[in-house]
Amino acid sequence: MRRPELRGLPGVLTLAQLSETVDAIAAAQQSCGALPWPDGHTDAWDHVECAMVLTLGGRLDDAQRAYAWLRRTQATDGSWATSYDHLSVLDPMVDLNQCAYVAVGVWQWWQVTQDRSLAEQMWPHVRRALDLVCDRQAPSGEIYWAQDAGVPRREALLTGSSSSYQSLRCGIALAELMGEPQPEWELAAGLLQHVVAHHPEVFLDKSRFSMDWYYPVLSGAVRGRMARELLDEQWDSFVVPNLGCRCVSDRPWVTGAETAELALALLVSGEPDRARRLVSDVQHLRHDDGSYWTGLVYDEDVRWPAERSSWTAAAMVLAVDALAGGPTLALFAGNDLPTGVLLPADTCLQDGAPCAGLARRS
Repeated sequence: MRRPELRGLPGVLTLAQLSETVDAIAAAQQSCGALPWPDGHTDAWDHVECAMVLTLGGRLDDAQRAYAWLRRTQATDGSWATSYDHLSVLDPMVDLNQCAYVAVGVWQWWQVTQDRSLAEQMWPHVRRALDLVCDRQAPSGEIYWAQDAGVPRREALLTGSSSSYQSLRCGIALAELMGEPQPEWELAAGLLQHVVAHHPEVFLDKSRFSMDWYYPVLSGAVRGRMARELLDEQWDSFVVPNLGCRCVSDRPWVTGAETAELALALLVSGEPDRARRLVSDVQHLRHDDGSYWTGLVYDEDVRWPAERSSWTAAAMVLAVDALAGGPTLALFAGNDLPTGVLLPADTCLQDGAPCAGLARRS
């Protein structure tokens, strides 16, 4: 097994400081393997993100315990509930993007460690999760965001669908590694990329949230000049100079996780200087023990909520590792990941489904 090497970023965070942050995440892990929020509940998406940082930081036993928790808690249909208390379900609703993200974590484990054994253990769980997600894809390509008692809510979120595109790409790569191609995932990924990049009108309007702004870029659905233009469009609405990125455009509240994710989006769009500046600016959220406050209400100079969240710390480590040229950069740049069967950009939607050959009208 390859041993990972965590990388510090001179002038922003030293290797010792970054290691403290990894240790702070590990300290939050429960005996069952769950990586919870400060209030004690765990969701699959943030759990996977924290597991990825444990992997990067060389805490491989802890990361493996985190993946074992996912194996124990996955339902037979491939889903995870929205939240857990240790191994018990708190909220049985299913957020489908949370289910999909396991593919990103397992692919990251393989890329960082080259250890096939965990990937093989997790493969049946990834397959069930992504099969479920693809079953919940609308004819026009977006992924319905949730299901209750097995029944999908026929509405979609741009952030969730964007993230699911990255998950599908990692899942397709895992399928190739396992020698079990999944052509239906490739078709689903192509449809999903097209609707995220070219048909925002099919999603619920959550435009006040910064995640809806940068996630199409972060996920790889939008790249090149289109990505840079998209990030420039709302920069002044969301970025507060010297403080970081707002969670929502209409509140004086900057948050660490959104700032770190925006930095990743900038980095994969070819703007490392802006990315580095953002990560540097938001270090005001760092606590002495290496953990991170979730956010700051800056007009009152109050940290809110009054919590230090493991997923905020995890997002920060991922951003720093990518900026330092670590394996996180390749994971989010996605240059070596399959894209799925992409549609022409001018494919329109007709009666809710892609109609190749017809020019899309804006």
